[in-house]
Amino acid sequence: MSVSKLPNVGTTIFTTMSALAHEHGAINLAQGFPNFPIDPLLQEQLLKVARESVHQYAPLQGLPTLREKICNLVAKQYGRSIGGQEVLITAGATQAIFTAIQALVFPGEEVIILDPSYDCYEAPVLLAGAKAIRIPLTDSFEPNWSLIEAKMTQKTKLLLINNPHNPSGKVWSSADFDALEGIMSRFPNLLLLSDEVYEFIAFEKGHQSIHERNTIRDRALIVSSFGKTFHITGWKVGYVVCSDFLMKELLKVHQFLVFSVNSVAQAALANYLDLVDVNELSKFYQDKRDFFRQGLKNSRFELWPAEGSYFQVANIRGISTLSDLEFCCELTIKHGVAAIPISVFNADVKDQGLIRFCYAKTTETLQDAIEKLCKI
Repeated sequence: MSVSKLPNVGTTIFTTMSALAHEHGAINLAQGFPNFPIDPLLQEQLLKVARESVHQYAPLQGLPTLREKICNLVAKQYGRSIGGQEVLITAGATQAIFTAIQALVFPGEEVIILDPSYDCYEAPVLLAGAKAIRIPLTDSFEPNWSLIEAKMTQKTKLLLINNPHNPSGKVWSSADFDALEGIMSRFPNLLLLSDEVYEFIAFEKGHQSIHERNTIRDRALIVSSFGKTFHITGWKVGYVVCSDFLMKELLKVHQFLVFSVNSVAQAALANYLDLVDVNELSKFYQDKRDFFRQGLKNSRFELWPAEGSYFQVANIRGISTLSDLEFCCELTIKHGVAAIPISVFNADVKDQGLIRFCYAKTTETLQDAIEKLCKI
């Protein structure tokens, strides 16, 4: 029997908890996908373009019209002027991340990942024959910049960051970006991969993007997701913005990975970007966040700040001494609500007694979940 290239990778916690929720008829607040309809305007555009001649391969880099609309969006939101050649349409943000790492990271090099981290970060590093250096965030989910810099070596090729942060919902401060710029100035060969898929779901603090950081953005790959932005996760359409010299390498891998992305979805999104104001999304999700938090105000869960994304972290130590994983299983089976344990996002499986709820659900679903959670 051959040796596995990913011996420690099995079924993801998202698949496991969703299956458990289905088995026991529980409300699924575990996996991060919305359960409400898409915008009717977007649905209209999908139906419209489906009747047009857009059913063959799209260009390798993406439909020119969609890339042009993304350039306009980046200019409007972040004041950065880019050309269509600096945009690559991908089959979701996960493919963008995988492609970037495969294209740019060589065997023996190192990639720094900040824990707790999304599970798609490490696998492409290992498949590239490189080493993932997993560095914990602070207990309040902030970057430990002195520790990050201490782990930098001549082998460090890439730093992978995620803001707004999944799973914690933390949003970086200006001081964090200043510290990042300092490190990148002291390590001039370091590249940056910035996962900003929740960029339009940031609340009181607002979202700051690497697009706005003139000194480092030319060495950065910035990943975005239409799936997260427009709650169309099943469409699997994202994009990455980077400078020409990086894009040249990405395209070499992209062409053999997927070649091109769903043409109908791209055409619909290109039209829709003229009709939608992405700045309304934060208010839409903030209302859901506030409804969920208010409903759990008198529960035994200790809610952590939720500054961005559509996730709410809760401390369970006032309720149970079980591990976070055991608690999530019991919560699903006995109480009818599924959540995700935070420990699974850590390389060392550090358990702080924290779990993650997804509140990207209908008001009715959230109300049902609140009633069950308040009985615990």
